[in-house]
Amino acid sequence: MYLLAPAKLNLFLHITGQRDDGYHLLQTVFQFLNYCDEIELSRRNDGKIKRLSGLTSVKPEEDLVVQAANLLKTYTNGTQGVDIRVKKRLPVGGGLGGGSSDAATLLVGLNQLWKCNVSIDALANLGLQLGADVPVFVRGYAAWGEGVGERLEPITLTENWFVIIHPNVFVSTAEIFSDKSLTRDCEPCNIPRFLEGQVSNVFEPVVRNKHPEVAQALDWLSSYSLARLTGSGSCIFAKFPNKTVAKQVLNKLPSRWQGFVAKGLNKSPLYSSLEKYL
Repeated sequence: MYLLAPAKLNLFLHITGQRDDGYHLLQTVFQFLNYCDEIELSRRNDGKIKRLSGLTSVKPEEDLVVQAANLLKTYTNGTQGVDIRVKKRLPVGGGLGGGSSDAATLLVGLNQLWKCNVSIDALANLGLQLGADVPVFVRGYAAWGEGVGERLEPITLTENWFVIIHPNVFVSTAEIFSDKSLTRDCEPCNIPRFLEGQVSNVFEPVVRNKHPEVAQALDWLSSYSLARLTGSGSCIFAKFPNKTVAKQVLNKLPSRWQGFVAKGLNKSPLYSSLEKYL
């Protein structure tokens, strides 16, 4: 099976409180991009789960794709195995959800390859054990997210074109969450306020302060269209009226940064790539 694991954007991100266990209560909107990691799955009959390509900087047993495969195998008492090849395009630690997306693609893909017949709800709950962003990738539709990101309500968004910039900076999510200046008491938002643009990303001021390179990229991109951080960064994005204009802006990108143009999607490319195997 050859499947896609798309990037996501957080079109806004608020923190409305904190649970007793320390987890933060979020409000956000997730939208997918037509920019993806590529994953190849080949069934094995010896029960072994092997990662044959992927991030060499991450040990196989610590890789979310391997953990996802083991989780599904344990959940279903499965006996089959799989060879996993990952072609990474999404930057690590960029706030685009690459690791979570890869894990979701493993859960959804292996559910089909191994003929497990696990429901989407159960797969999403399994995915939550791997990361708060995994369920939205499993469900595969743009969503309004609350809780720790697991309470999802499908939402239909305009499928805009975006310029996404990676300022070549790694942002530690844990470090940003622990910063004392982080706003954790946003007034609960609703969809009409989001559609009116009365939203922000609460991580942005903290990341700006800690990472001047991200601040410079935000200012540069905002000179063309309002730029915003996705997740806890370091990637930033801005929307444009069409692909042509977005590419024109990308062509002016300073050489010290990386970037790409992508279209926002309501349906995850994972499910488009999966259709041929159903």
